[in-house]
Amino acid sequence: MGLLVPRNVLIPRTKGFVTSVSQMKSFVPAIIDMTVSIPKDSTPPTMLWLFKGQSSVIHVKVTRHSMKDVPESDEAVAQWCKDKFIVKDDVLDQHKIADAFPDSELIDIGRPLKSLVVLVSWVCLLVFGSFKFLQWSDLLSSWKGLTFTAVGLAIVTILMHILIQFSQLEHSTPTKVSPVSSSNGTVLATVLY
Repeated sequence: MGLLVPRNVLIPRTKGFVTSVSQMKSFVPAIIDMTVSIPKDSTPPTMLWLFKGQSSVIHVKVTRHSMKDVPESDEAVAQWCKDKFIVKDDVLDQHKIADAFPDSELIDIGRPLKSLVVLVSWVCLLVFGSFKFLQWSDLLSSWKGLTFTAVGLAIVTILMHILIQFSQLEHSTPTKVSPVSSSNGTVLATVLY
């Protein structure tokens, strides 16, 4: 394989990448490479934190690669992808040391108003749609219907709470990578879940 065992990223599966590049090269102007890391002093974000509205700091390094800079042949594209992952792994190592990406300017993007408007719009639509459905189905017109609706909402709430709890980082099992040497001396990596 000829690729060093990365410490921070998984070894890329280049077949899908090569196919995507060959199919989209004529109409996609660039490849956007995003590297994400969590600073040492920041709590990793979880679904529960998002639902509670708690903020979490993440660092994102965005690099734009023009399609003109991507090689033509499939083998060269695969090697180009592997080379980018080696660079990405080194950048993440440097981030661990300096707690910032090298040669990068930190830009605080804040919370955009557009996402708040979209969220409020969806909430209003769902609440209005649910109310109209309950009104149409006559579930709110009797004690039996009210009880059925309340029990249904309680079950959904409990299930969502359980699913959110399992999505938290501290409850998940970390990925383990164990190096394996092949017969020709090339180091491979086996990912264990």
